[in-house]
Parts: sequence; C-alpha cells; structure tokens
Amino acid sequence: MKAIQLSRFGGPDVLELVDLPAPVPQAGEVLVRVRAAGINFFEVLMRADRYAVTPQLPMFPGVEVAGVVEAIGQGVDPALLRTRVAAPLFASQRPYGGYAELVTIDAGLVVPLPDAISFDEATALMVQGLTALHLPRQSQPEGKSVLVPAASGGVGSLLVQLARLKGARQVIAAGGGKAKLDFALSLGADIAVDYTNPDWPVRIRDVTDGEGADMIYDIVGGALTAASLLALALNGELVFAALGRFALGASEVEAMIGRNQSLRGFALLPLLSPDVLRAGLSELFQLAASGRLRVAIGGRFPLDQAGEAHRLLDERRSTGKVVLVP
Repeated sequence: MKAIQLSRFGGPDVLELVDLPAPVPQAGEVLVRVRAAGINFFEVLMRADRYAVTPQLPMFPGVEVAGVVEAIGQGVDPALLRTRVAAPLFASQRPYGGYAELVTIDAGLVVPLPDAISFDEATALMVQGLTALHLPRQSQPEGKSVLVPAASGGVGSLLVQLARLKGARQVIAAGGGKAKLDFALSLGADIAVDYTNPDWPVRIRDVTDGEGADMIYDIVGGALTAASLLALALNGELVFAALGRFALGASEVEAMIGRNQSLRGFALLPLLSPDVLRAGLSELFQLAASGRLRVAIGGRFPLDQAGEAHRLLDERRSTGKVVLVP
C-alpha cells in the first residue's frame, strides 16, 4: 500500500510517499480502506519539529481517517464488513499512520457513518469536531459574549456554530482577510474582526460596549494570546486550547489576576474515554446530517500531494477542513 512517511523534520517537501506492506487486522481489530484522511495544524507543526512533543522518526503521520471496513480480525462482528466508518486513530494504541491507503484500528473505536455524512466531512468532525464540541462543554458560553479566533479554520468554523447552539449571547469571529471574515459570518457569527489590523482588540471592545469579550476560546496561541487579553472583559475567561503554543509570561498572568480574569486549560484527549468518544462523534454526525452543523471542506489532495496540503495550512490559506484522498 501507499503511505506518507516523515523521516526528517523540515518543510512540506519532507513528506515522502512510500510503499509499505498492507497491515493485517489482529484479534479485535478491523482493516479500513481509507477514503479520506484528515490533516490537522498540529501535524504541520510536528512535521517542522515545532510542536510540544517531538515524535520519534521515522513516523507515519495522520491521526483520523474515514473509510470502509475491508477485513476483520478474530472476534470482530462480521456485520462490520463493508460498512462506512470513522476511525479515530488518535484514541487508539497506534495513534498515527492515517496518511495511507489502509489502516487497522480496534473495532471498538470505529463509529458508523450515516449515509448523509461524506468521508471528508467525517474527518472534519473527529479531532477538530470533538475539540469544538467539548470546549463549550468545559467552559459554557450561555448568555456570554464569546470570541473565536481563527474562526474560518477547521476548529473555529465549527466552534462558531456550536457556541451559538450552546446559547452564546454574541459570537465574535476573528480571522485574517475579508474572505475568511465573510465565511465566518455565513456560519452565524454576529461580528467579524480582522486580526491582521493592529487595533483589532479595540474593535472588539467597541462592539461589546467597551466591556470586551466575556470568554475567549484561544485555539491559536503564540503572540495572539497576549493580544487577546486586551479584548477580554473584567472577570472574563481565557480558555487556552493550543497545546505547545502557550506564550504568556508571569507578568501577564499576574495582570489577569488583577482584573479578576481566569485562565483555563483545555486538552481533548484526557476527556475521551471510548464511550465519550463514540457518543461525541455520534452527536456531531447527527448534527451535521440534520443540517444544524455546517462542515466546510477547504481542500482535497491526493495522497502524493500531502506536502501541498501541508503548505496550504502552513501558509494559512485554507478555510475549513483539509483532507487527503488516497
């Protein structure tokens, strides 16, 4: 089978297409023919060795796929054969290897796909969808003014909608450029602010009657976090969900204390027992199938163009989910 290998850190061109033996499902596993593999921004960072965790090389990236069950291991229900499933590799014992034509995964982790959900859409609703689902559960937006940075991206585009569904009083989208802001508005954001303008935090205070946002879901990190604090209301909450990109210093955290602001961390994996994982994905699939949640696909690339897909994300030219199609 064909797969993408990372054997050295660097730019998008280090992603190499290689031939590997086809995997064989062991007892309790299924073999999935990959129809779509999702790409996440943390994989772009990992490829360049800019992520919080440095992987051991060589490695085979990709933590989420959707496809069709092609074979089963001993003890697996034969009814799974030829069914459409989502395979959340990130929750398995072998959490990588999704940029490939075939993958194996514990049969207890796969989630059936409704006919109304495409394989592409399913990948968007795994890491990014579950993040967008659980952020408002951990820090509830009901009745609050909420700021969503990178609102046109994979997580942000879903979070804008889910914050609204969870009762946010006002959803403010932040992004770079008119096209991305218009896209966020089309998803239901009340206001869109261009954070390539240096005075964007002032703009947010203007649209919140001088108060600032009650809650900020920081899914970007880096220098944006400190700038976001200028847009955070007294007694507001900054929810940090950008693992490996925390850049606040002691003085900035101390200033938050003086404004009665709170800082809350968010990490997805500790929340996901197998039951919670399956229930969350099923809920997201139902929301999307019913039309209550719009899933945007921002780019589809064949497996041998994985580097170009990474480049699109690296240069922040995408909206919605970017997928590989083996």
